[in-house]
Amino acid sequence: MNENTKYISLLRGINVGGKRKILMADLKDMYADLGFTNCKSYIQSGNVIFDYQKCPNHEVALIISQNILKKYGFEVPVIVRTQEEWQQSVQTNPYIGIHENKNLCLTFLNENPKEDLIKTISALNFEPDCFQIIHKDIFIYCSGPYHKTKLSNQFFESKLKVKATSRNWNTVLKLLELSAT
Repeated sequence: MNENTKYISLLRGINVGGKRKILMADLKDMYADLGFTNCKSYIQSGNVIFDYQKCPNHEVALIISQNILKKYGFEVPVIVRTQEEWQQSVQTNPYIGIHENKNLCLTFLNENPKEDLIKTISALNFEPDCFQIIHKDIFIYCSGPYHKTKLSNQFFESKLKVKATSRNWNTVLKLLELSAT
């Protein structure tokens, strides 16, 4: 019998401004219908923790995104990490202890960006805001509110040619905590 893996999925751009609305209870039901177990959602922005058979993250994300398209009629970028990968990201954040948590964000990428694109984007300066790309994570320090920084999902997607979604650091920590229960 295959042992299940704990996953955290992030949906991008749902329930924003009354558009692309998905109730979290309905989303959890859809996940259960897909064979995912122990489903827990956190806030209304499409964060779901669940157990599923061990398989590549991009395959789990594809299952979720295809079913959202089928059920709701719109496409939603979905990024999936295992609990172990999530823990590693939390431990890797280079800004912990340097800046307050309220000014930190983590942008999750669906795949590792190409090195030449990382090199090009890393040379750009957005002071006082700054970022570091480590594998499929972009750690961000924002001096002000995230919605005012140039370091947005759209910016990283256009420069790195990958899908992205961001969460503030407190949400990242809460999802780690909830995945441990």
